[in-house]
Amino acid sequence: MGFAPREKGRFPLCVGIVSDTHGTLDERVWRLLADCDLIVHAGDIGAGAILERLESRAPVVAVAGNNDVPGKWNGDHKRLAALTAAARVDLPGGTLAVVHGHRHGPPARRHARLRGTFPQARLVAYGHSHRLVMDTGATPWVVNPGAAGTRRTGGGPSALLLHVTAGGWRLVPHRFDLPAVAAAC
Repeated sequence: MGFAPREKGRFPLCVGIVSDTHGTLDERVWRLLADCDLIVHAGDIGAGAILERLESRAPVVAVAGNNDVPGKWNGDHKRLAALTAAARVDLPGGTLAVVHGHRHGPPARRHARLRGTFPQARLVAYGHSHRLVMDTGATPWVVNPGAAGTRRTGGGPSALLLHVTAGGWRLVPHRFDLPAVAAAC
């Protein structure tokens, strides 16, 4: 999938990266995504209403997580059936690959496996662990935005913003203090 800013020639392009909402989206994460040109959800969405809410802000690219299954999904199952295991977004300066990560081995080897699966990407975003991680020491970068909902947030809900300019990419992590303030969808 190719992607360009809403306004031709507008930079920086802002991509919000979230994961592991499990049916709720922290209100502070929601506000953080206000000026995003694109939102990426790396799985364990939990409800069609989460996607609808995100789509009211910007176009959304989302993948299925291990908990995005009929018995755990709240809402329209057509939305669930449309989710894929992986997605690629062509951005100025490179490709962003998105996957949930649960099929890429144990944590100790997950980043190496993700890099091996997506060698042509500039950045691989994954979820599953609920832990905010930015591994930018090798190419492709491998990042996990942590949990943007209320479950297992590891110290507070979190998300990443990717700023894309003609000169490069810059990641900015955002972690919010507990207690999380969430809106159920």
